[in-house]
Amino acid sequence: MTVLPLAFSLIAAMSGQALAQQIPDEDEPIVSDSQFEEALPPLDPALEAPLEPIETFELPTIDAEGPLPPVSQGAVPNAVAPAVPVFDPALQEPLAPLATFDVSVPEATTEVDPAAPEPVRFTFRTEGLEEVELQDRFQDLSALEDADGELTNGAQVAARAREDERLAVTILRSEGYYDGAAVATVTQLPDQPGQLDVVLTAAPGDQYKLGSIAVTGAPPEPTQIATKALDLESGDPTVATDIEAAEARVALQLPQQGYPFPEIGLRDIALDAATHTGDYVLPLNSGPKARFGGYRTEGDLAFDAEHVGVLARFERDELYDRRLVDDLREAMVATNLFDSVSAEPVLTGETAPDGTQYVDILVRQDAGPPRSIAANAGYNTGEGFRAEVSWEHRNLFPPEGALRVAAVGGTQEQSLGVQFRRTNAGRRDRTVSLTAEAARRDYDAYEAYTATLAGSISRVSTPIWQKVWTWSYGAELVATNEDRFDFDLGERDRATFFIGAVPLEIGYDRSDSLLDPTRGFRLKARTSPEVALQDGTRPYARTRIDGSAYYPVSDSLVIAGRAAFGTITGIDRDDLAPSRRYYGGGGGSVRGFGYQQLGPRDPNGDPLGGRSFNEFAIEARYRFGNFGIVPFIDAGQVYSGQFPKFGDMRFGAGIGGRLYTNFGPLRVDVATPLGRREGESRIAVYISIGQAF
Repeated sequence: MTVLPLAFSLIAAMSGQALAQQIPDEDEPIVSDSQFEEALPPLDPALEAPLEPIETFELPTIDAEGPLPPVSQGAVPNAVAPAVPVFDPALQEPLAPLATFDVSVPEATTEVDPAAPEPVRFTFRTEGLEEVELQDRFQDLSALEDADGELTNGAQVAARAREDERLAVTILRSEGYYDGAAVATVTQLPDQPGQLDVVLTAAPGDQYKLGSIAVTGAPPEPTQIATKALDLESGDPTVATDIEAAEARVALQLPQQGYPFPEIGLRDIALDAATHTGDYVLPLNSGPKARFGGYRTEGDLAFDAEHVGVLARFERDELYDRRLVDDLREAMVATNLFDSVSAEPVLTGETAPDGTQYVDILVRQDAGPPRSIAANAGYNTGEGFRAEVSWEHRNLFPPEGALRVAAVGGTQEQSLGVQFRRTNAGRRDRTVSLTAEAARRDYDAYEAYTATLAGSISRVSTPIWQKVWTWSYGAELVATNEDRFDFDLGERDRATFFIGAVPLEIGYDRSDSLLDPTRGFRLKARTSPEVALQDGTRPYARTRIDGSAYYPVSDSLVIAGRAAFGTITGIDRDDLAPSRRYYGGGGGSVRGFGYQQLGPRDPNGDPLGGRSFNEFAIEARYRFGNFGIVPFIDAGQVYSGQFPKFGDMRFGAGIGGRLYTNFGPLRVDVATPLGRREGESRIAVYISIGQAF
């Protein structure tokens, strides 16, 4: 090993001595100037002549029609053969269709090169993070953890280790460990070739605490609001997420208490390494204190600024509150008249007597298509199939005056109806509607040809806007021709009834969802004083009370229960139009029985209906992912008397499936009657949208 360097040194030394003898003195010239000039060859005198004008310069040309000049047999310097166009017939062919192009990957590209190096495997662990409860957070973001113990080469392992060092320091600082450090070491395991061991060691140090807390730059009132909203105290850890959340509360609280334009500056935390504390300062420009003024609107309008004021829940001179502006925007979204809509405050330059500024609410509208076509379908044992198609113009009579035409086709029901409806009619959440309908209904209990004219004023819930209190009142005129069993004749005959009704309803809803409640309860009462004109005038009243409750046993299990009672007073059952009687059985009543199949029957075995009923149901709604299973038991009965009894109760039991979607659960229930009697179906199936109750 020492021979080669020594030999190289000797050769270098000998070469150096020889070169030193040949190199002249650096001050002595090698060739004199006169000798250099005499050695140069003489120049051509033509080079001294002036150039010809460029206009007189002629390019050599070849006559295309004449013969080509003879080609020399010898080499001709700088000779270029004339260009001859080349035509390939294949280039003139049309391209093959793209669908016939073969895009299969050649086998050679999918084979693994046997000479490719083996991947580098490694183990990875951390030290020092678990003590400050940051181990899980680090592992969720770690680049090495994401590699699952295998990378292409050692350089990638080292690069990811450096990345994890920076990650660990970032996490430590975000939790107040500003002196924290992290170092990753990569070592080769001696007894395992190709196996690396990576250890990331973190030294968190002391956690910094908040020292003084100050909000600067604003008058006393907004400063007090901001300080209270921060909810930070000296001695709290300087955790980044806690401080960011505190500042977000400031940005939220100020617009809710009269300051629509706050500007929150960049925080400053002055760290003291000796005491491990940080003094927190938040610059704040609160902007002017403001009161509500008027309304403005612009864009593609669905309605004007006057109707915007109808939807708003605030009046002029009230202190500005961002929650009320958000409520206004949500009410406008609920009209279903917009592709997009926004509401924001703008200064008017007008000053209130107390020195606050007035702000107008600027509503930017982008009206959407007002027309829609909808369809829905369902199936219940006893009712069969039922499908409804409707056309609606939601703003035919602005503001919010809708016209809806609906047709129903089914195995037992056919109808055509027209409805005019004005939502938010002169007041927020008040709906006025007028309906005209012609229908034919053919059930086991009766067949009826009915014409109805009805009007109502109501406050109702929708899937978008669920309300605690709901109510309605109105009037109804009905002309109906129905068949019924006449006990005097001992057979079915037809009769025509003219009915006037004044239905009243009130509801109280403390559930958490309209279509899929999981907690809370609901109560609803309805009464309808009515007068029937058929062989005289007969006044009577129909009353119904419904209640349901929902209790979450766990995140995936809800116990739901329902009870309902109804009564008709002031008239005998046989004098009452069959369509105004109570019936039991079906998907919205007692499952396991066909539609209207509970209660008294005539000698032919057809349902007669009754003047009172009761219904009960309990079910366990178990959900897993987007699916659910619902076992249930229902009970109920219909009675001839005007008050319900609890004798001869009928029970049905079954199980249902649920598919949960964004707009509500799809429901399929299968039930059977308990103690089934002759003529009753063994199985009843119910399909619809939403829970049973």
